[in-house]
Amino acid sequence: MTSPTPSSWHADAKERFTGIFEPELLDQILSVGQHMVVPEGTMLMDVGQTMDAIPLLLGGAIKILRLDQEGDEILLYFLESGDSCALSMGTYMGNTKSSIRAVTERQTSLIMIPVQIGQEWMKQYDTWSSFVLESYQSRLEEMLEAIDALAFMDLPTRLLRYLTDKVKVQGDLTLNTTHQIIANDLHTSRVVVSRLLKRFEHEGKLKLHRNAVEMIGF
Repeated sequence: MTSPTPSSWHADAKERFTGIFEPELLDQILSVGQHMVVPEGTMLMDVGQTMDAIPLLLGGAIKILRLDQEGDEILLYFLESGDSCALSMGTYMGNTKSSIRAVTERQTSLIMIPVQIGQEWMKQYDTWSSFVLESYQSRLEEMLEAIDALAFMDLPTRLLRYLTDKVKVQGDLTLNTTHQIIANDLHTSRVVVSRLLKRFEHEGKLKLHRNAVEMIGF
């Protein structure tokens, strides 16, 4: 993890959050927040951990995963620039432990706000309270979509939705990933994923490369 010069990430934060937070609160974020640039594949939070800081994303992406009793992962949703993880904000309710795993989808720039300070801001700044509540609402809707996908969508539809979501998050039609990673995220087998990807390739929806999927019919 690296921390660029304050001037560089301060400019990113102002561009991202001006108009969302009042100037006084934005100054507070720049003053107390710890900035980090985290490599792809880094676990930021795991099940059972107690969060001592709330992440604000400046760039990159984070995938939020749920684990079953055997420890297998299933993807819930992605966090993008300007987002925060509402589940990590559960610490506002009394130091609750995490029920999810958060892993960087690609190199990610984020500001970590100490929980205690975030709790104080809930009383001091209306824009912070609104941001927290809107984050809860957005993440709840995304989790409901994930539940609907599991309950009502067949695997080919879920796979295509997963790929298009990743394109939106990464801003690139070429996804550098493996069939095994996709299978893990969708809680299925690599063989099934490979077969479906081949089918999509024959249908002209994508092209398969070594450790990459290039979307065409997006």
